[in-house]
Amino acid sequence: MKIALLPGDGIGPEVAAAAREVLAVLAPDVGVEEHLVGGAAILALGTPLPDETLAACRAADAVLLGAVGLPQFDAADLRPEQALIGLRRELDVYANLRPAAGNGIDLLVVRELVGGLYYGARGTRDDGTVFDTLEYHPAQVERIARRAFELARTRSGRLTSVDKANVLETSRMWRRVVEEVAADYADVELDHVLVDAAAMYLVQTPARFDVILTENTFGDILSDEAAGLTGGLGLAASASLGDGRPGLFEPVHGSAPDIAGRGVANPAAMLRSVALLLEHGLGMQEPAHRLERAVEVALRTTHTPDLGGTASTEDFVRAVLAHLT
Repeated sequence: MKIALLPGDGIGPEVAAAAREVLAVLAPDVGVEEHLVGGAAILALGTPLPDETLAACRAADAVLLGAVGLPQFDAADLRPEQALIGLRRELDVYANLRPAAGNGIDLLVVRELVGGLYYGARGTRDDGTVFDTLEYHPAQVERIARRAFELARTRSGRLTSVDKANVLETSRMWRRVVEEVAADYADVELDHVLVDAAAMYLVQTPARFDVILTENTFGDILSDEAAGLTGGLGLAASASLGDGRPGLFEPVHGSAPDIAGRGVANPAAMLRSVALLLEHGLGMQEPAHRLERAVEVALRTTHTPDLGGTASTEDFVRAVLAHLT
């Protein structure tokens, strides 16, 4: 098996090196090939997603991304972040999984990733009006709903579909299709919650949720909220899956250029993403669970500066390796 590793920008190469070190222990027979993406690719080749990188990703069994984004491109027409949008679209990884656990919370956000507002028609009219279009086809909703129901079966059998059906036509269609899919999953308990209420419940009574199914924009916001309740974006991992390989796995944190090159980046989110890659990308459940447990122990014992300590990136990796049992 083969992994396409895209270190990217800022602290991306540092956490990617941590991932590579851990993969060498847990999956020594899996090949890892590095490729340019994001700002590093723009600087070297003039494009955030080179053809060679895309081809390598398509040929891989899984794709592991570090981070993209550099301040010098913030106002540019060509931006590092365009690589991420392009990868998601080209690999058709429509199901974004964002687990959130800690502080009494254990839930999974299943976010539709390649449709909706971020991918709809947009533009500016002659009178200065600017528009972005929210669109979904029933087939897009059906496939993400089935993925969420299947995942709910592996957990507590509870699924909450989040929409805005009291206002949006897309949400009314979303709710109808989810209900149709639910007929095939009588063993899963389904409820519907409006997105504004879901945001409140996440803060007030997060234990009511197990699997949250929602569309792209709502999922973007709610998954970050859930991460904030369980340690912050710096510790959050994600998996983006299609109907086959490769999946795309990445930490949720940004490129953090202010600390890049100092050896103090917390690699926990990247290593958690590696665990998701092993489980969902390569079907290696046992080493995935070993890595999850080791990261949890390291987070309790080895604190990098973002957690109020003085440990380096390498110190954290050493702690994880020491607790791989």
